[in-house]
Amino acid sequence: MSTSTGTSTALGGFTVRALDPLQDAELLHTWVTHPKAAYWMMQDARPEDVERAYMEVAADEHHHALLGLHDGVPAFLMEQYDPAHRELVGLYDPEPGDVGMHFLVPSTDTPVPGFTRAVITAVMAHLFEDPRTARVVVEPDVRNKAVHALNEAVGFVPERAIQKPEKKALLSFCTREQFEKAVSV
Repeated sequence: MSTSTGTSTALGGFTVRALDPLQDAELLHTWVTHPKAAYWMMQDARPEDVERAYMEVAADEHHHALLGLHDGVPAFLMEQYDPAHRELVGLYDPEPGDVGMHFLVPSTDTPVPGFTRAVITAVMAHLFEDPRTARVVVEPDVRNKAVHALNEAVGFVPERAIQKPEKKALLSFCTREQFEKAVSV
């Protein structure tokens, strides 16, 4: 299983590896069904539902799931997708180099200040490692104010609210230049 080049921060090193739906489903189940992961919309999922959902992602050429590691320990979930084929089809006009992204940092009893911001920074750095990525697209629930603040901190600019089948979402974009400017401050 390949691991990307890592990102080092004051909080330690971050790497990502391909998610293994069979090996990682039990861990993911605890993450996505936690009450604080309500926006992930898997609150009632059984372990086999999580495994099945990520088997479908693994089989999809336009959608990829990655397990994020912090100093070698599983610490976050990241998904990247082609918005011309998944999630946003018909809801905006994708541009060449657009990459869609979701991320989830699981709830913890011992939160580390700045950790989630370090994670989204590492996620974005990973996406921009690919020279074909020109812009990252996100569509979080309009009510998820915490993620809107995190997105803004790494350079995302909201465009407009859109109606998806499962939620009203805030369509936002971040170019490579916006990301680099935001994280160099």
